[in-house]
Parts: sequence; C-alpha cells; structure tokens
Amino acid sequence: MYWEKETETMPGNRLEELQLARLKKSVEKASASVFYGGLFKKTNLDSNGIKSLEDIKKIPLTTKDDLREHWPYGFLAVSRDELVRMHSSSGTTGRATVIFHTIDDIKEWTNIVARSMYMTGMRKSDVFQNMMTYGLFTGGLGFHYGAEKLGALVIPAGAGNSKRQIQLMQDFGTTAIHIIPSYALHLLSVFEEMGVDPRSDTQLQIAFLGAEPHSEKTREKIEEFYGIKAYNSYGLSEMDGPGVAFECRRQNGMHIWEDNFIVEIINPDTLEPVPDGEEGELVLTTLLRDGMPILRYRTKDLTRIIPGPCECGRTHVRIERIKGRTDDMLILKGVNIFPIQIEKKLMDVPGVGTNFLIILERKGFNDHMTVRVEVQKEFFSGDLKQLENLRRRIVEELKGDILITPKVELVEPGSLPKSEGKAVRVIDNREE
Repeated sequence: MYWEKETETMPGNRLEELQLARLKKSVEKASASVFYGGLFKKTNLDSNGIKSLEDIKKIPLTTKDDLREHWPYGFLAVSRDELVRMHSSSGTTGRATVIFHTIDDIKEWTNIVARSMYMTGMRKSDVFQNMMTYGLFTGGLGFHYGAEKLGALVIPAGAGNSKRQIQLMQDFGTTAIHIIPSYALHLLSVFEEMGVDPRSDTQLQIAFLGAEPHSEKTREKIEEFYGIKAYNSYGLSEMDGPGVAFECRRQNGMHIWEDNFIVEIINPDTLEPVPDGEEGELVLTTLLRDGMPILRYRTKDLTRIIPGPCECGRTHVRIERIKGRTDDMLILKGVNIFPIQIEKKLMDVPGVGTNFLIILERKGFNDHMTVRVEVQKEFFSGDLKQLENLRRRIVEELKGDILITPKVELVEPGSLPKSEGKAVRVIDNREE
C-alpha cells in the first residue's frame, strides 16, 4: 500500500519539524546563487532568521520573470561540474525557464515519482507505456525514471504515431500509460478506426493524466471508454516536473509530498495567504534540491487545499485538481472565464465529442466568443432540427456558467485541429 510508509504517514508535527530543518538548509543552499544571494543581502535574511515555518513569509516570492531575467545560471547554487541534467519549460508565453539538476536531485525526484505511481497500485509486474514527449520537457523522463525505479517494464514510446501506440499496447500487454488527457480522448477515434476495443482488446488498467488541466467529466469519460482508472498528476519544471502532487486510489484530491515541498495558497491579487479550503494561487518551495533550490515560487496555478485527512492514511496535504492558470484566464466583457469551465459544461452534454476550440474576436468595441464543438456524426445525418436543438442546449449550458452568451458552431468529429502535445483550446484574435 505504501512505498515509504513512515514518510507517507508521518504525523503532522513531525512533518513540520522535518520541513523546518530542510527549509533552513534550502535557504542556506540558495544563498550561494546569484539571485538569492543578492536578494538575501537586500533583505538582510539568512538561514538563522528561519526559526519556524511561519518565517517562510520573510522570503520574497519568486516569479517566472525572475527565472527569465537571470537566464541561464543566475539561480545555480552549485558549480556547473556538479550538474548532470538540464530541463526547460516550453517558453510558449515568453523566454523559456531552465532548471538544473545534480545526481542527488535526480534521485530525489525519481523517488517521489515512484512513490506516486506505487500509491495508485502500479507494481513491478506492470508494463508501463510512456506516451509523453521526451527531451527538455520534464514529463517523459520524470515518469520514465520513476517507473524504472519501481521495477516496471518501461516502453519509452514518446508522443505521437497513434496507430503504433495502440499496436505496442496490444503486442506487449501494456497495463499502465502516461498520457495527456486531450490526446487520450483523440486516441479513441484511432481505436475505432483500427477496430480495436481498449476495454477488451488491451490489458490497460491505469492511466496517469497530466500536462494540462482537465475536468472531472473528462477523467470520467476516459475511464469509461478505456475501462481503466485514470489518476490526476501535477508537476511543473520549476519544481522538478511530474510527481509534485498525485492522486491516491481514493481519487479525492492530489497529495503534495510535503517532505519535498512546502505548500502555500495565496490570494493572487493581495499576495496574502488564504484559509484552507479557499481557492487561490499555489506557491511552492523546494526542500530537497541542491543544484537549483527555488523558494516561494508563484506557480500561477489556481487550486485549494482540501481540509481534513485522507481515507488512504497518508498525512501529506491534498490539493484540488488545478482549475487553470492565472495567465490562462480569459476576460470577456468584464467576465473572468477559464477554458476548463467550458470543457466541464461541454462534457456534460450528451452527443458532444472530444474536442472543442474557443475563438475570441473583437468587432468594433465589443469582444465576441465563438465555441466550435465537435459532436457525434449522427447529428449530421440530415435532421437539422436535432442539430439546432443540440446547439441551443450548449449555448444555454455555457451561458448559465460563464454568464455571457457565446456563439456556438457544431462541427463533425475530426474537423478541429488535433495536437499530440498539450491541446490548443483558445485562439485569441483580438487586437491589443
């Protein structure tokens, strides 16, 4: 049941003592970097000033812009000859951020990924097919190393080549996969094209979903179509990558491994902490990283701490699935909207397919939203009234949640662009 029972079930007071000791060491290590060395000098702070976990608030928040402005080595806390690996973010919203690891950093990261996978029921006897991109992106190698440490047979399939992915599942008896949620849904049409039923023609049991926010309805759809249990995972390259937080078999929130990270939830506007149970921005501090410790990092991911203990017996705090990112938020006619809100409503409507696209345009002084939705093929069989009724229902469902009336266009399955990486859900054509 437990990969490391003593650590995973550690009483709260002992966990806090461990965190405090590791926080002081992390502050001391970080002071060797150009960025934190200069910051601590300005704020007159060192590890001796950390007397309790509350003292973490003395440390200024770190942002993605800080990482970008100190590219590439400004956060490095060891000499370069101690480094064994570099990873980088995609850089889709600006200059990429880069993270460096020592051999001990890789070992710690690998261990929490193995711990996470074991928590869901994956064992040495499993065949794990990794369908994530390898390379600078952390998802592929993070899960690969974790599965190998667990002892499973690893198929490093990488992303793409859908028919080959399905053939590998069948030929080698794949039991567990790591996959982006939107690609898992896209793959269903390929299964159908090949005449393969994932429920009866494969041995799949577990899917690890990550890399993009997704709704509970999307998870349920994946579980139903594949006949498996799908577990939500969370990570970001600045905090190593996958394995930061993971669902247990109860599937009621993701456990953040507090022996490796300190968790804070803040109001993104005031930067003040919010009470447990209240939604805010996730802030994380690394506790076991030597090469590039990062303190009080603003992830921009929106979530909340789930109060109370988990039935699985693990004592590490749980967070709710990520609602979205503060920089993913769309503002339309003064209303704040997250793409995952639209996904959640669409997945509730019978007849809706697995792909959608939000298009934003400005006409004159007004912003307009169009939502293109793939629906099941039978709606295009000639009964225009049935198609129009579905369109109207989708409009009403969305209007009730996002408080504006979008234009909805229904399209046939396979009409919208497909991505084997993170799904592109929004095209913003509005002029600045």
